[in-house]
Amino acid sequence: MDKFQQIRNENPVFLYKNYHISESDNSIDVLYDFEIPNFMEFHPKWSFPKLMNRHLYSENNLILERLIFSLGMVEAISYWKSVCAPEMHVLCGELSSEQIKWWKKLYFKGLGEFFYVNNINTDSDSFINIIPSGSFKCSESPESDTLCGCLVPIGGGKDSALTIETLKNYGFNCLCYSINSRKSISATVETANLSSDKLITSKRIFDRSLINLNNNGYFNGHTPFSAIVAFSAEICAYIHGLKYIVLSNESSANESTVSGQDVNHQYSKSFEFENDFHSYEKNQLNTGIYYFSFLRPLSEFQIAKMFVSHEKFLNIFKSCNLGSKVSPDIWCANCPKCLFVCLILSPFVEELRLTEIFGKNLLEEPSMLPYFEQLIGITEHKPFECVGSIDEVNLAVSLAINKYLQNKKTLPLMFSEYVKKGLYSPEFLDEKQIKYCSLYNKQNLLPPEFSEVLIKEMERLL
Repeated sequence: MDKFQQIRNENPVFLYKNYHISESDNSIDVLYDFEIPNFMEFHPKWSFPKLMNRHLYSENNLILERLIFSLGMVEAISYWKSVCAPEMHVLCGELSSEQIKWWKKLYFKGLGEFFYVNNINTDSDSFINIIPSGSFKCSESPESDTLCGCLVPIGGGKDSALTIETLKNYGFNCLCYSINSRKSISATVETANLSSDKLITSKRIFDRSLINLNNNGYFNGHTPFSAIVAFSAEICAYIHGLKYIVLSNESSANESTVSGQDVNHQYSKSFEFENDFHSYEKNQLNTGIYYFSFLRPLSEFQIAKMFVSHEKFLNIFKSCNLGSKVSPDIWCANCPKCLFVCLILSPFVEELRLTEIFGKNLLEEPSMLPYFEQLIGITEHKPFECVGSIDEVNLAVSLAINKYLQNKKTLPLMFSEYVKKGLYSPEFLDEKQIKYCSLYNKQNLLPPEFSEVLIKEMERLL
């Protein structure tokens, strides 16, 4: 019997028992109750800031209860995956058969990398059986105000910086959103010349008893964090009466991480999830809030080129997952995400400036060559990180090499290896650059007023 089956047999049930909502003048606070019977309990917490004069009547607000229950369904993934229990009993809230189908898809596809890395062989039907038996405590909701304005989730990286700077410059009324505090997030808001009160920070407190399970050999791995962002941002937008949730996910996030398989590290950043969430909001939550990604029509290559035109962000942006665990957050300069960002910026930013940004010259690091090979697509899979498509990484590298050769400069190690492998093909550069700079992926949910702005910025900067 393999590990997967053994742990499932020992822990056949996972319980989503309850959620507790409390409201003060300053916040909406939530406590969740999850349990693996006869083994372990988990009690993660959330806190959402609110306006003092906006009372939501949380004791009898069905919309708010639905939102918080749904956040619990996605929060539960982190704890369920430790044992992959074949049954999940949902003892609170309500789930229709259509909703169960929706959640099973998110769990299965959102955990695609988790299953792959842990060598778990399962299928979308049998991996979990979600069994609801609860009901909502509330019966009605207060009349909602007219929704207006945008909520822009900020992660501290180049994508969300480009979104907030563009929308601000075109006069959109925006608030920024983050889960927990990080220096690069507050620096992004400050650098965009927005006041600190334009940043709404929810507090997520993870139940650290899960770490003990991981240390004792139970399953660990990647979960669909962007789905957490989606549902928590929906709560924040509802609390503050905002019309739009404006993400910064790009078309490159749609590409599978593992060649030939439907395993995508960025599944919850993909258009497939965006479209699914948009439908779930409309059909199940029905708050009137509109969820979409402003940068969905673009590739990482286009975003990088547009981002560097806002030079003021180059000193402060950060998007390294390892570095985010340090305070203040840093570029660790030793992971595939750092290398990817360095490569995608390399046609547009000089080598010395890149060295200043990352703290070392990543293009000369021999230890990074395995990551380089993954990013350019000559290995079985891309890095399990939020990185761009293989094709556009190759375009960025080739353009950077072309710039070095035209300026008669010595190629750094990464680019020298690229040429030695026979991968540099300058005859196709003009054609590929035109293709990527003019790309506008029509698989998007942008409202017309946002699409018009994005096209204007493309015409101006690309």
